[in-house]
Amino acid sequence: MPKKIVITELGGPNVLKYVDYNLNDQIAEENVRIEQSAIGLNYIDTYHRSGIYPLPNDLPVCPGLEASGKIIGLGSKVKNFEVGDRVCYASIPIGAYCEIRDFPASKIIKIPTEISENSAASILLQGMTVEYLFERLYKIKENETILFHAVAGGVGLLACQWAKSIGCKVIGTVSNEFKGDLAKKNGCTHIINYKKENVINKVKEITDGKGVPIVYDGVGKDTFETSLECLDYRGLFVSFGQSSGMIPEVDLHKTFHRKSLFYTRPTLMHYNLTREELENSSNLLFKKIINKEIKEHIYKVIELKNASTAHELIQSRKTYGSIILKP
Repeated sequence: MPKKIVITELGGPNVLKYVDYNLNDQIAEENVRIEQSAIGLNYIDTYHRSGIYPLPNDLPVCPGLEASGKIIGLGSKVKNFEVGDRVCYASIPIGAYCEIRDFPASKIIKIPTEISENSAASILLQGMTVEYLFERLYKIKENETILFHAVAGGVGLLACQWAKSIGCKVIGTVSNEFKGDLAKKNGCTHIINYKKENVINKVKEITDGKGVPIVYDGVGKDTFETSLECLDYRGLFVSFGQSSGMIPEVDLHKTFHRKSLFYTRPTLMHYNLTREELENSSNLLFKKIINKEIKEHIYKVIELKNASTAHELIQSRKTYGSIILKP
């Protein structure tokens, strides 16, 4: 009998339980059945577990948005995929923390032969996040200078590499020297250790007092005011996560009027709404991996049954790169 992780109640990592489950004998006509080999751990999983983001179903529910594996069964209407294909996904419906699952064929992507299943599960969601942030939400430019918080995390390290491939300069914030060195090795131009340096002053120093045209902020509450102060006039504040907590309610006029600022709270799911968008996003990511312009950083591989330990680790803010769960 296959195993999966379920959220038994909203709360801390201890609410994650490892249980047996049954699969339907019949695969829905537009689904594929995937035997999973690697599962991507993402910060959004902790939001679902804690209740910051509402869950789509009544508890208990299996979390997770990203995984890779091989197709072992096909629904009657599935085309363009075959049993044995190596595939990956990074999308709703949630339920990736399991050994075997049925998933819509419209939302899976074939893994190129040059890329491993571990790599695909560790990089797809984070890599497509960087793709839409840098290529579609705002097109970063050669010789432009941008600010990216928590630059040694999984998304941040990919962002450094992606920006370097374009010739864009990244100012990255980190919490220690080790993370700063790692970000530098991945293409970050300027490092600011926010534990020792004033981020606003350093950004102004680097940009000759102007500030940056765009800030990418996945931290949230702890960096909100800093991000605003680092922006140039008509700058864009991109709030794509809140690892430190939700941004408090603000007076929109006082907050953004002072420099005619723009604000957006995007999500990957809204930028990959169609099959065409999903394929274009993943294809550009895979191309950059194959061309060695970017590569994954797998910080740790943890057994699926120990998902609670993995959640504690990612929330410690002491990790760098990606964590994957192994069924």
